Amino acid sequence: MQERIRQVRENIRQSAIKSGRKPSDISLVAVSKTRSVTEIEAAYAHGIKNFGENRVQELRNKLEQLPDFNWHMVGSLQTNKVKYIVDKIKLLHSLDRLSLAEEIDKRARQKGIVVPVLVQVNVAKEASKSGLACEEAYDFCVAVSDYTNLRVEGLMTMAPYCRNPEQVRVVFRELAQLRARLQHKVPRNIGLSELSMGMSGDYQVAIEEGATIIRVGTAIFG
Repeated sequence: MQERIRQVRENIRQSAIKSGRKPSDISLVAVSKTRSVTEIEAAYAHGIKNFGENRVQELRNKLEQLPDFNWHMVGSLQTNKVKYIVDKIKLLHSLDRLSLAEEIDKRARQKGIVVPVLVQVNVAKEASKSGLACEEAYDFCVAVSDYTNLRVEGLMTMAPYCRNPEQVRVVFRELAQLRARLQHKVPRNIGLSELSMGMSGDYQVAIEEGATIIRVGTAIFG
């Protein structure tokens, strides 16, 4: 694992420099779904600070054993599961509907906290994936700007799986372009500094196209 993490960090460094940024501009989230607590602790020992989970129950189980780690919810979140994790995650990557925003805001207000979130956009328009269409993103950001206990910090997308990451470069580029268009139009309390995009097979291309957060599982854990 140590060598895999070293290689991922070197790839991040090269891709960041290629895109005119510093490696420190890129946050690495280790996607730890199905991975054991022992594996997660090993990754942490080698410098990984952020971990991402897809399912609420698995996240809750790991939270009980590793409460001080930075946990991200990277998978789809059901409205009725919000109450279990709203005050325990560093960032939700998958805000994709107003009903979810309303529930997060309600539960966060009860806890006296503000929850950082990313708006999920289905750039590739894949039927199997959640997320807003690009053309829906502006109206959605305006709508969620009324909620005081969640804070939009950026956008997230998932690219289709391809053996050649160059085939999905356009997906990442479209999300970056969408962010650029929205930045000067959305309400001032909507932040768009973060772009969560890129996974094990394509994170280098995603960084070259502007990713600030990458979600890497297999390339770290094997």
